[in-house]
Amino acid sequence: MSIQAQIEQKVQAALAPTHLEVVNESYMHRVLPGSETHFKLVVVSEQFEGQRPLARHRKINALLADELAGEVHALALHTLTPVEWQARNGVLDSPACRGQGGVTG
Repeated sequence: MSIQAQIEQKVQAALAPTHLEVVNESYMHRVLPGSETHFKLVVVSEQFEGQRPLARHRKINALLADELAGEVHALALHTLTPVEWQARNGVLDSPACRGQGGVTG
């Protein structure tokens, strides 16, 4: 199973999100093609009600501890309640990596 699929499965099971996006952004960084090292995670869940962003991020980091201890180098987190998601009307695109350009030599 791919790392992306593992992340999706764990988050779905633990948080029952109303919206979930797991975006592999590895291609934007200096890694080999097909890598699964950099992800953007957008999670909209009622379980985040009453929690500050730091508590939400800690919950995700604990949930994905194995992936973060392994191949996943970076995880951009966007953790929102359904009301916050509606108010924001989505999430901004990630900025380009400063070292973008692919693996050399």
